[in-house]
Amino acid sequence: MPPAPLPTPGERSVERGGLGGSVGTPSSPESEGVRGGLVAGGAHGPELLRPLTAIVLDALGDAARARGGPLPAGGPEAVEQSTRALCSPVLPEEGVGPEAALGDVVRAVAEGAADPADPACVAHLHCPPLAVAVAAELAGSALNPSMDSWDQAPAAGVIEELTTAALARLVHPAAPAPDALITSGGTESNLVALLLARERAAGGPLRVVTGANAHHSVHRAAWMLGLPAPTVVACSKGRIDPAALDRVLTGLAGSPLLVVATAGTTDEGRIDPLPEIARIAERHTAQLHVDAAYGGPLLFSERLAHRLAGLEHAATVTFDLHKLGWQPVAAGVLAVADAAMLAPLSLRADYLNADDDTEAGLPDLLGRSIRTTRRPDALKMAVTFRALGRRGLGELVEHCVRTAEEFGRAVDAHPRLRLRPGGIGISTVLFRPDAADAQPDEAGDEVVAAVRRTLLAEGRAVLGRAVAEDGDGRSRLWLKATLLHPDAATADLLPLLDLVTAAADRAVSASATDRGVSEASAADDTEAPETERLSP
Repeated sequence: MPPAPLPTPGERSVERGGLGGSVGTPSSPESEGVRGGLVAGGAHGPELLRPLTAIVLDALGDAARARGGPLPAGGPEAVEQSTRALCSPVLPEEGVGPEAALGDVVRAVAEGAADPADPACVAHLHCPPLAVAVAAELAGSALNPSMDSWDQAPAAGVIEELTTAALARLVHPAAPAPDALITSGGTESNLVALLLARERAAGGPLRVVTGANAHHSVHRAAWMLGLPAPTVVACSKGRIDPAALDRVLTGLAGSPLLVVATAGTTDEGRIDPLPEIARIAERHTAQLHVDAAYGGPLLFSERLAHRLAGLEHAATVTFDLHKLGWQPVAAGVLAVADAAMLAPLSLRADYLNADDDTEAGLPDLLGRSIRTTRRPDALKMAVTFRALGRRGLGELVEHCVRTAEEFGRAVDAHPRLRLRPGGIGISTVLFRPDAADAQPDEAGDEVVAAVRRTLLAEGRAVLGRAVAEDGDGRSRLWLKATLLHPDAATADLLPLLDLVTAAADRAVSASATDRGVSEASAADDTEAPETERLSP
């Protein structure tokens, strides 16, 4: 006798019954009470999301127009006051309803946002996400797969496998069995890289050797893993000095070693000399990890990929796509040259990956991360990759690099600004107003800091700051523009230059006024000579 046909969703609802409808289908949106029509997934979910999504989109647009710039004006106190006015109490005794809650909270966070889609928001490695990636994020959030077992993420697990395989092959094109993990970002990727290196080490505690230019997460990871504090190698012009590295490794001979190089430093966008570092590491039998959270996406571009020559020699590589990849946070990756290196992450939890389930063919996802519950972050990456292809992604990377070079030339040509000597680092431009250079060193740095804070308080520009070596070898404070906007033109950025010079003039004037007040106050406080005090 042939098997009975499977019941339809409607039939399952009648057969199974259960609280609020069926076990296999969501409650009807017409259900009474607070439970009615709540969930985003299932057959009714999209219809529930449509009007709510419209509220969100309207609030985003209205708020951006109300904000009128890259940042709300007024500074922290004003933002806190306006946000509390719209969002307090955040846990009322009786709810205000989804429409009002969405309208108020989204308006508050959007009006009070630092908007990376504004060309004047250039302080950090903080990208404006692509619309297609945000739309994919909505789908992932609605379906809410958890990437720790197959029965929570059947298709999402396949998409993650396809995505990590593509990224692993991009980073390690000649390796026989490369692999990659999805992480929350560069900090987690660096932590896992050090963990895997620690597990491969033999003959003593792993000694981590890194440049003075390394991201702080390298030091934090060593601390979290109980490793000795990293040995710091001197840098020259923002990059690891190979001769200094060789001397340090020689002094640590006999210990298992991990060299951590950087391809795209946070402050300057510098890329360490990877081919030389790889040769030195191999000579000392040291493992090599490269933190390419910023610079890794240069691999998408045939024209720029050569800047990462030597990367292929690294055992592990950090690669971030919420920087030069235009993904919503989080979108981190750790690529490994050999999938076997991931074995230490294997873990057995009977409710997630029981032996008999795995033997029966259910994929084991638990060993793909140091986290258990985690979001389907590969989904938005996969959508973006298929939408644009490697060539399209490469063109966006090239646009950002080209725009930074053009912006640097505009700074260099400006009569009242100075570009930091040494060229542009990927898409990071460091510069100072001449008004700061006209002051003594410390006072000049104070002018630079004041320019940044003034523009932040006014909501007119979001510029970063970095302490970096000047042409005379002395460290100075610089304004930093990190250009990650995939379609902002150089002309959109030029108004920043006039904003900076005007703010610098005000900072110098305010400093002079403050000095005058201080000198006058000091004069008033000075006791008169004895003869004057005794005179009638």
